[in-house]
Amino acid sequence: MDKAYDSEAIRARLRARRIRPVIPTRSHRRQQPGFDRELYRRRNCVERLVGHLKQFRAVATRYEKLACPFLALVQVVAAFLLARQFVNTA
Repeated sequence: MDKAYDSEAIRARLRARRIRPVIPTRSHRRQQPGFDRELYRRRNCVERLVGHLKQFRAVATRYEKLACPFLALVQVVAAFLLARQFVNTA
């Protein structure tokens, strides 16, 4: 979650479900609860990857009904994205 979700109510609900909140705090908060910056960065990378995957219509709408073909589709799209990244950086 990002700073927009920084509220005590959301943090309490996460803790009630035994989830450790990794939410950066807003600058105007009096009490600044700490958060794991490295874990937040890794989570952000995963979120951006999911965003890139969803640019492909078949992944975003999940045309495939079964898990195995859908996983294969996601793997093909991920390989395409990886290859496109290497071509753009070369």
